[in-house]
Amino acid sequence: QLVESGGRLVQPGDSVRLSCAVSGRGFSSHALGWFRQPPGKEREFVAAISWSSSDEYYIHTVKGRFAVSRDNDRKMGWLQMNSLKPEDTAVYYCAADPLGWPLRNRTDNYHYWGQGTPVTVSS
Repeated sequence: QLVESGGRLVQPGDSVRLSCAVSGRGFSSHALGWFRQPPGKEREFVAAISWSSSDEYYIHTVKGRFAVSRDNDRKMGWLQMNSLKPEDTAVYYCAADPLGWPLRNRTDNYHYWGQGTPVTVSS
């Protein structure tokens, strides 16, 4: 089970840190991904981190602004989002891919999903 938290209403340029708490076995061998679904649009890949934290992967629109991390001992993952823009407004989901590496970006690669946490960027 994955549970996201940390989503909120912020202004453009602000930062938000999303958390993903994981329960159950196998987290340490799975890749952790972050997806988002903007209002009225399809869910899209945002970022992922490999099982060992040795590899990260970002979509080009967030590269340099977002950072993904994890702690396998604590069964936690995080998505640090800086310099937020209105187009970052979405429900954000964390998900686990049983293939710990190489990193993948398709929704059907990820077998376990959280319920989502909303982030709204607006002035």
